Amino acid sequence: MNNNFKDLGLSADVLKSIETLGFAEPSKIQKEIIPFIINGHDVVGLAATGTGKTLAYASSILSKLNVSGNTIKAIILTPTRELALQVSEEMETLNKSSNFDILSVFGGSSIELQLRALKRGVDVVVGTPGRIMDLIKRKVLKLDDLEYFVLDEADEMLNMGFLEDIEFIFNKTKKEKQVLLFSATMSETILKLATKYMKDDYQRVEVKSESKTSTNVSQYYYLVNEKMRAEVLCRVIDAKDPHLAIIFCQRKTDVDHLLNELSMRNYSAEAMHGDISQSVRIKTLERFKSGAFTYLIATDVAARGIHVDNIDLVINYNMPQDVESYIHRIGRTGRAGQMGEAISFVTPREVSFLKTVEKVAKCQIIKCELPSLEDIYQTKYNKIIKRVENAINNEEYQECIKYVRDFNKEELIKFSASLLNIVLKKEIGSDFNKEIVIKQDRRDIVDKNYTRVFLTIGKLDNLKKGTLLDFLKNTTKVDKDCFKNIEILSKFTFMDVDNKCVKQVIKKLYNSKLNDRVIRVEEAKKNGGKRG
Repeated sequence: MNNNFKDLGLSADVLKSIETLGFAEPSKIQKEIIPFIINGHDVVGLAATGTGKTLAYASSILSKLNVSGNTIKAIILTPTRELALQVSEEMETLNKSSNFDILSVFGGSSIELQLRALKRGVDVVVGTPGRIMDLIKRKVLKLDDLEYFVLDEADEMLNMGFLEDIEFIFNKTKKEKQVLLFSATMSETILKLATKYMKDDYQRVEVKSESKTSTNVSQYYYLVNEKMRAEVLCRVIDAKDPHLAIIFCQRKTDVDHLLNELSMRNYSAEAMHGDISQSVRIKTLERFKSGAFTYLIATDVAARGIHVDNIDLVINYNMPQDVESYIHRIGRTGRAGQMGEAISFVTPREVSFLKTVEKVAKCQIIKCELPSLEDIYQTKYNKIIKRVENAINNEEYQECIKYVRDFNKEELIKFSASLLNIVLKKEIGSDFNKEIVIKQDRRDIVDKNYTRVFLTIGKLDNLKKGTLLDFLKNTTKVDKDCFKNIEILSKFTFMDVDNKCVKQVIKKLYNSKLNDRVIRVEEAKKNGGKRG
């Protein structure tokens, strides 16, 4: 079996770069897909984020490219600017021992620089569909001699409405080329795309896992209320003290508000969202990757394409609207074989959605109690002691010995304790003068006379509460009073159904159709209680 990169058919130059990067052996998808690409097959690669898809196709393409001529030989389409930058950077790291010209192109960056680079000649172009189309229409990006056409995160590109752009670009290429399509899921649209643009003998490589979320990520949640959300965050990050962490917010205003809050408490944090210029976002990401600050606060859109291997903590400051977004968020940690943590802040009324996440994503999210002041002090104390031990080992104390030389033992103890107290207070942003009380939402009180039911229809299907109630009554012939506590989420809906008619409701609703959507329905919790 291909347990070594040397067994996969990669070039000596690429193998040298991989060895420099420190990768010991290929991941599962790399083992399976690289030989197909090397042997010239069109390939559909299906695997979750963080499994090594980029290295798989980048190493294969760079192993086969010929530097002769002055034409573009490979083009890689990505859904976001951030991912385009990440892919081009990874290709550059694999290009250290080679001599290929790699260019990333996307909106928000200087088109003049891109035009000059294209006129000089490049071998590989990585970019977003919009900017690539623009450069093609300007007749400076020509794909007549293209050898490799790659769609990275194809499912995301299709979700963002890029199908027509992809087809426009594809039609500018020659017939004989290798097509590589990478996606987290194999939807019907992806299948149609593969059938339309790939050779009949294309290879499909799918890396499945029992869980849709990485087994390298431990998942937890804390109950919060809106007013104390920021204080809960401070207590958690004081206790965890991560090296690098991403904090996800729902809206841009949430990001700005939280950045202001953390900055006032002296945390090392910066922000990324759609209203921040692309050049600033790129610089922020570079600073984050270098460890210049600890906490990156971001929206889902801004965080698309962030691939930093040493993020050890992801926090859902606000819960996402759907399960797919949750999976994508926590995929930012636990990468490259490392362990990570994902923490979600959940109001009592959001607990049912958390249970849906567990069910759909096949994962376990464990409830935690808030860290105490003693927990935080212990974490910070251990970190400070390590810093002091390193300073002692490196003799970084010589200049200050004269200030403590004349202290006796008792004075040294008092001095050390006082100094430790000063440092601890400076490093802790939590305010334990604030009492945190989480009130139970009335809708989370279990009513044994009702069963919680789950429906596969939601806001994205233009579902409204009034419309749903009318539909329920007409379809099930059950009175509206038998339904209560209806929660319409992005792609799912929860409701409580009177136990007397729950079997009839499920039977009548299953495979029914509303707003052009076929509905699946089942009990959300088998014991008849409302919520977990």
